Amino acid sequence: MNPGILYALGAYLSWGLFPLYFRQIAAVPALQIVAHRTLWSLAFVAGVLLVTRNLRWLRGVDAATWRRFALSALLIAINWLTYVWAVGHGHVIDASLGYFINPLVNVALGYAVLHERPRPLQWLAVGLAAFGVLWLTLAGGRLPWVALVLALSFGVYGLMRKTAALGAIEGLTLETLILAPLAGAGLAWWWQAGKLAGQTAADWAWLVGTGPVTAGALLLFAAGARRIPLATLGVVQYASPSLQFLLGVFLFHEPMDANRLVAFGCIWGALAVYSAEGLWRARRAAGPSGTAPQCRTR
Repeated sequence: MNPGILYALGAYLSWGLFPLYFRQIAAVPALQIVAHRTLWSLAFVAGVLLVTRNLRWLRGVDAATWRRFALSALLIAINWLTYVWAVGHGHVIDASLGYFINPLVNVALGYAVLHERPRPLQWLAVGLAAFGVLWLTLAGGRLPWVALVLALSFGVYGLMRKTAALGAIEGLTLETLILAPLAGAGLAWWWQAGKLAGQTAADWAWLVGTGPVTAGALLLFAAGARRIPLATLGVVQYASPSLQFLLGVFLFHEPMDANRLVAFGCIWGALAVYSAEGLWRARRAAGPSGTAPQCRTR
């Protein structure tokens, strides 16, 4: 098997199992978890950069890059906070919905921002997903805000990183470096006010571990994305929300009524159309040689 598939599958399975990890510290407020996650992620990637002696790029970061990554840092912080809150408050299925519709949000963002021209079947997939979200809103009487915040924040974040000049680990380093002063100040204030949660050794072990698991999954993804076609990566990515969905239904016993089934059915149908169309296009592009174009990352 192509090792790139194993790397990518490892990344998406890690992300899919994140609810199990964050459930261990569900008693800690989501904002405090994100502060810890920021600082320990920075410590981990800084250690990797020191070991690999890959720090020279920091000198070449200009003001425009700092501003761009300040915005991407804000987006990833919103995404992390929403996801951690959702896991701790019994909304794992809603979180999975957000990542199911994320690829289709990317298509819409490409059209709106990059002036790309989605193909007819891609528009069909986007329309089916939009109908699913609308159905869930009207039938449930509320907007599925967790799913929408996760999909939009990660979609815009991905769009920004797509055109960024830095690689995966360098970008995460810059983002966590930007967020670190706020995270550190927040933890110091909670400690001084006696509101810092997670005082046991086990809590601290889980909180410190948020750094390696966050950066480790990202490094696996970057390694996989360099080695396999974009269409293959597009199919493998559904392992993460599928695993989250199964955890939400069968392990955490979150409610799954008929209205949710209809909405998810529309979205799964949209993803089937989107994936099949992407694979078909990739095979056509590969031609007789059978070698599909590779996904390249900076």
